[in-house]
Amino acid sequence: MCSVQRLQAFKFELMPNGEQVRKMRQFAGMARFVFNRGLALQKARYEAGDKKLGYADLCKELTGWRNSDETPWLKGGPIHPLQQSLKDLERAYANFFAQRADFPRFKKKGQRDSFRYPDPKQIKLDQGNRRLYLPKLGWLRFRKSREVLGTVKNVTVSQSGGRWFVSIQTEREIEVPAPSGGSVGIDMGVARFATLSDGSHLPPLNSVKKHQAALRKAQQAMSRKTKFSNNWKKAKTRVQKIQARIANVRRDFLHKASATISKRHALVVLEDLQVGNMSRSAKGNVEQPGRNVRAKSGLNRTILDQGWFEFRRQLDYKLAWRGAHLVMVPPQNTSRTCPECGHVAAENRRSQARFACVECGFEDNADHVGAINVLRAGYARLACEVSGAVRPPAAGTRRSDSAAAVGCD
Repeated sequence: MCSVQRLQAFKFELMPNGEQVRKMRQFAGMARFVFNRGLALQKARYEAGDKKLGYADLCKELTGWRNSDETPWLKGGPIHPLQQSLKDLERAYANFFAQRADFPRFKKKGQRDSFRYPDPKQIKLDQGNRRLYLPKLGWLRFRKSREVLGTVKNVTVSQSGGRWFVSIQTEREIEVPAPSGGSVGIDMGVARFATLSDGSHLPPLNSVKKHQAALRKAQQAMSRKTKFSNNWKKAKTRVQKIQARIANVRRDFLHKASATISKRHALVVLEDLQVGNMSRSAKGNVEQPGRNVRAKSGLNRTILDQGWFEFRRQLDYKLAWRGAHLVMVPPQNTSRTCPECGHVAAENRRSQARFACVECGFEDNADHVGAINVLRAGYARLACEVSGAVRPPAAGTRRSDSAAAVGCD
């Protein structure tokens, strides 16, 4: 076994008093203001043909804003969380230029309100009394559901559904165990959330569908209120609570599913699904209107409700914690390829659930067939990486050989 440094976050619900709630709202608003002002400054410099400012230069601008007569209230907030907003802006620009994300957008009040304390020297954690000390907030009580392990590195305070949470990121040295268990391929879907190559499957949760009636009723009630009135704000809070409930239920399901799979397998192979492309709107435009828009809209909602990308993200780090591996393979033709004879044809998949090879007559559940082919493609990719012969797969390839499907000569 080898030792590695593990970064891990522990999230708890806070139990602040009224004064602390007011301060946290103010600090979140300050962080949002600094981010938006920094973004506006960067956009103005770009339109003027000037180079964008780096993080150090943005921090100098922040000093000027805090000392300005226009925004003297910025002095009332802690400086480090405001600097972290500018660091987040710098990271957003870096992700955009690296083509990992869209161009940074202005933040809106009430959407992902948060601020971060990066200096562990200013943070005090008293686990015995279930409390945490943060600058300009004092001691905050939290609902401790588990022990915080490791040395505290930073703390993020956030709001969701009218409640405040704290995320404590820690660092500690751990021994990575030797991976245990076998290999498995997983086919993601909507009729079945995940079908494993061993024949088992996980039914979908469909969190949005279960809460859709309550959410629609709350949204309709909010739409009948005068915007920004007290009654509208109350109705909006009810909508946010239902949306937070949907997200929490989905997150709990994904954590349990990913934890179960990561504990039982040393190698997991997943399809590299492009969820953004799969859930793109079909409404089209005036010149070329879309077809079956209503049905496609419902399918898009169901796809996004599954949380495939979050499931992949959780599997990735949980497998790494256990010394196991996650392999991604192209999804092309995984449910159209016969695992017995290798024949590839769209006619092999007779329906959403039924696979019947037109060449050899082999029949099975289509998702199970997809999971088997995903696992074989994973083996082929590993073999390619060992031989150093990996190349991108050719567009539109219909070759049935698993090695060819991942671009291995």
